[in-house]
Amino acid sequence: MSKGKKTASRERSAFQRPKTVDFRAKSKVQDTDSQDASGEVGTVSGHELKRIASNLLKVRVTLPVFKYKDAILEHLDLNQVVILIGETGSGKSTQIPQFLLEKLALDHGSKRIAVTQPRRVAAINLATRVAQEYGCRLGDRVGYSVRFDNKSNVRTKLKYLTDGMLLREIMLDRFLSDYSCVIIDEAHERTILTDLILGFLRELTCGPRPDLKVIVMSATLQAEKFSEFFNGAPILFVEGRKYPVQRNYLRVPCDDIVDGIIRCCVQINHGEQLGDILCFMPGQEEIDKAVIVLNKISEHLGSSVPRLIGYPLYAALPPADQAKVFLPLKGFKRKVVFSTNLAETSVTISGVKFVVDSGLRKVKVWRHQLGLATLLTVPISKASASQRTGRAGRESAGKCFRLYREQDYLKLPKQTEPEIARSEVTSPVLMLKKIGVHDIVNWSWLENPGREAIVLGLQELYQLKALDDAGKITTKGQHMALLPLAPHLSCVLLQAHESGCLLPVIDVVSCLSVENLLMNPLPEQRDEVNEKRFAVANQGSKFGDLVLMKELYNAYVSLRDAPERDAWCQDLCISKRGFRNVVKVRAQLISYMERLFKTKVHDPQDEEDKAKFDVKALTQCFLAGFAKNTAIGMPDRSFRTSTTGETISVHPSSMLFMDRSCPAILYTEYIFTTKGYARNVSRLELSWLQEMVGMSGIKISAR
Repeated sequence: MSKGKKTASRERSAFQRPKTVDFRAKSKVQDTDSQDASGEVGTVSGHELKRIASNLLKVRVTLPVFKYKDAILEHLDLNQVVILIGETGSGKSTQIPQFLLEKLALDHGSKRIAVTQPRRVAAINLATRVAQEYGCRLGDRVGYSVRFDNKSNVRTKLKYLTDGMLLREIMLDRFLSDYSCVIIDEAHERTILTDLILGFLRELTCGPRPDLKVIVMSATLQAEKFSEFFNGAPILFVEGRKYPVQRNYLRVPCDDIVDGIIRCCVQINHGEQLGDILCFMPGQEEIDKAVIVLNKISEHLGSSVPRLIGYPLYAALPPADQAKVFLPLKGFKRKVVFSTNLAETSVTISGVKFVVDSGLRKVKVWRHQLGLATLLTVPISKASASQRTGRAGRESAGKCFRLYREQDYLKLPKQTEPEIARSEVTSPVLMLKKIGVHDIVNWSWLENPGREAIVLGLQELYQLKALDDAGKITTKGQHMALLPLAPHLSCVLLQAHESGCLLPVIDVVSCLSVENLLMNPLPEQRDEVNEKRFAVANQGSKFGDLVLMKELYNAYVSLRDAPERDAWCQDLCISKRGFRNVVKVRAQLISYMERLFKTKVHDPQDEEDKAKFDVKALTQCFLAGFAKNTAIGMPDRSFRTSTTGETISVHPSSMLFMDRSCPAILYTEYIFTTKGYARNVSRLELSWLQEMVGMSGIKISAR
């Protein structure tokens, strides 16, 4: 590798306008900006809570943000909207909300402060940490609200929420009457939901809520765009704590990312001082492969160098496995963490001195014309490269090894494109309709998704009967918007309520709502695991994945003993944590439906009653939401989509992968990798399809 011309101690440009305030700090302490703080304090006494808070205050006062507390609060007093750029390590995510909470207490305010986070893990961890620093129990004065999990009550004054949960509150109260201040954190990630919230807040601050304070916080330099969107809001810049990081590039391109990263880790282990390694990789598949390869190689490196211990880190990983990356290793060992871009800003791993950056990420791109999602591996932006590099300089000087050439870095885009530019907008459009926005195209979009995408979203909602002929939201659409699900799944639940088979459908939807519930077995175990799953799911082996999930749920709840359940999950290569989450999600969905229709959902305790369900009725409920996601079997045993006649294949993970006898199939997800694949596939009889097609108005064009 060749050294870069500069070190990455700082990669930013200074703002020259008078509205920009630049706070500089040289603090070199451990920050609390995004630390993992999963330890709960619910059983600690009040005296112990105060002692913990007092000890943490010694760390807080040394943070860059804390040093400029009075100046920051003064700007917040004078302006309704403030853009705050806080570099990684500044402490913005934990300290700014507390400054406002203390001010709220002094002013005897009755309203709340909301802090949004793109990821539920970050919302929970930050709320836990801030509760400790503030000296209260989690869920009391400081709490959180994320999808299917809520730790807040009427006394909660500072609430960390995911973007989606704040949007739900906006739909229930479009003026956000309970809040005096809304803080949008990690705004640079530009998720669809973040962009929507920013649009709503602009409308509120320019209209019915001149008293509402808004703080837009970002870790990278997109301040000018946010400032212009909010009519020239002032920009505050707080420098974080960064040690110099030496950048190294490849002389020739890397063909095999997994092999390249493994080789780089071994070279670091042989030639560099002690310190852990953080490797950024595109996705879960590459990470799992790299962990296996590294741990095998490590056994043969000899005793003269540290033992390399590989750990995976990605969003779908169970929390217990995620927590392992934060634990220090004892003995002559070096920790190597293989992560997605999750570790760019959301979590901080202590001990990291070296970063290996593949320069790649995986994104799902929605093709509006085809109605399918394509999973692509693409280069990162310069802003992401800077964030990744900075992870090596959190505690001391470090090194970043970029597995691409310097000339390739110079060609990277400056910023990551907003999610709304590459995603389906059906759900955002439904939210806007629920809030009462009629002119969707000309609404206050931070980034307009384009007329074509919006029109297709409106058409999709019309076919789901969420909109009427005049484009106004229907009663069904109102109900769909209030459910914490994508519009298509919300439609499925409402159909199940009408059809009288709500609980079986809720069981399946709960399983679909938990990522990576059914794990991929190792190649040598695949046949054995599939046989065991077939044995449990008699009907699923014939009717497909949705019925399989229902049968697996029935089998899981029939086991009363926790160790027995865990052993059963391990035997069938199913996530133990995932199924525990399925049970929680199910209870939440039942609660939502009860509140929506003001009726009690009878949940039978008898296992035989729970196991009874009508396969046809269940499948037809899903057809109501996914009528366009159907394909007809052809004489050559291939499948062609009902709407466009495109050839589609059953995904290898499906129970129906080897079944060529299906007259038609239904799928909930259509992805394109090497070719078009249907995922979560169910068998359809042509008569079932004809019944639903007549009701939905979808044309069958397969030939």
